[in-house]
Amino acid sequence: MIPLLTSDEMRSADAVAVARRGLGALVRDAGTAVALEASAMLGSCYGARVAVVVGPGLNGSDGRMAAGWLKARGATVDLIEVAHQPAVLEGYELVIDAAFGLGCSRPYVAPTVSDETLVLAVDLPSGVNADTGELLGEPVAADVTLAIGAVKPAHVTGPAALFVGALRFAGLDIVTEFANGVLADDDLEGLLRLSSADHKWTHALQAFAGSTLMPGAASLVVRGALAGGASMVRLTSRGDVASLVELPPEIVHSGGDGVEPRCRAIVAGPGLGEGAAKWLRECLQGVEVPVVLDADGLDVTLLPGPLSPDRRWVLTPHDGEFARLTGASVPSNRLDAVRSFSRATGCVVLLKGPTTIVAEPSGRVRVVRSGTPTLATAGTGDVLSGLIGATIARGHEPFEAAALAAHLHGRAGATLPAYATASAIPSAVTAFLENY
Repeated sequence: MIPLLTSDEMRSADAVAVARRGLGALVRDAGTAVALEASAMLGSCYGARVAVVVGPGLNGSDGRMAAGWLKARGATVDLIEVAHQPAVLEGYELVIDAAFGLGCSRPYVAPTVSDETLVLAVDLPSGVNADTGELLGEPVAADVTLAIGAVKPAHVTGPAALFVGALRFAGLDIVTEFANGVLADDDLEGLLRLSSADHKWTHALQAFAGSTLMPGAASLVVRGALAGGASMVRLTSRGDVASLVELPPEIVHSGGDGVEPRCRAIVAGPGLGEGAAKWLRECLQGVEVPVVLDADGLDVTLLPGPLSPDRRWVLTPHDGEFARLTGASVPSNRLDAVRSFSRATGCVVLLKGPTTIVAEPSGRVRVVRSGTPTLATAGTGDVLSGLIGATIARGHEPFEAAALAAHLHGRAGATLPAYATASAIPSAVTAFLENY
């Protein structure tokens, strides 16, 4: 997992690293990492024209170190001090923005560069608030941003995220402890949990999904759950869904409205239709296992009274549903918005989007950046809810399960061709796990 730190947390981590390794070593390592990223962007350093805009702080020191590295390898490098920067930078193949980064606290207008010029931002595009993602002036849009030590909130939230470009990360052994993070593929190593003592009820899941008007949602949820490792799926729908859509033969149809006590998790909501909240609330009364509420199930939170004696519930809204639940549109600072809603509801909240934010009531956050435009199609959220439920049924805590399942969902979606439908995702999940 990649650390996600505020500016104050990053400064504290830097101070510890400097005391442990020395400032010179830290700047050397950071500058070299910047230079290597610049070299990769250029393809060849020899003969390349590079401008490095440097400020007075550590960000500028990193830029100066990178400039020396590139010059030693044949690049023509112009070192430009912020105080003397021109309004326009022309004739360069690459501009390295090392003006302010984390330390920007006042309005900054970056030089204009041509569309043909590549831009590499050191740690952050200069001219943004690292903690809120707000713009402080007019930053230059980077093609690549190399986060040093940790990802900052501005990389993933607020208007600043649009200036980041491709986000790369150089840890440099600076951060050793952190509470919040961005999911990486390495985190999926702990996803699979198998035991010789397993039986069909060990990781069973119940889904309340589908109706005569939306039978496909039930199919997508249960297929996602099976791909995510649910050892048995019991399905309760509003209407005879089985006669309207093909379901996997492994699915057990649950009669009545009760909860099977042997199930380890519940997914509730997709495709249940308008007016299902009250019925669903009655079905879930007294449930003792974690519940994933998605789509129509989210309206349960609008009904009066507590959700459950044990609030290990997961809410999975997209932006429109988030607005309906909170009474306000999602602000640009999505991190703080999700944190706030998680505290207010006492639930884990997963806000879907190109960057998915997961928060728990304590304030801990996970960020998932694996989503692609392939997932921007109807039904992909139903598959995700099934994956989350199955991951919980496999023994992961709801907060962890939501983040892991979302990352897996995104990585599987990225293997699919353009315009793939949601029904292709469960097979893609299975294939991804086979090859992981």
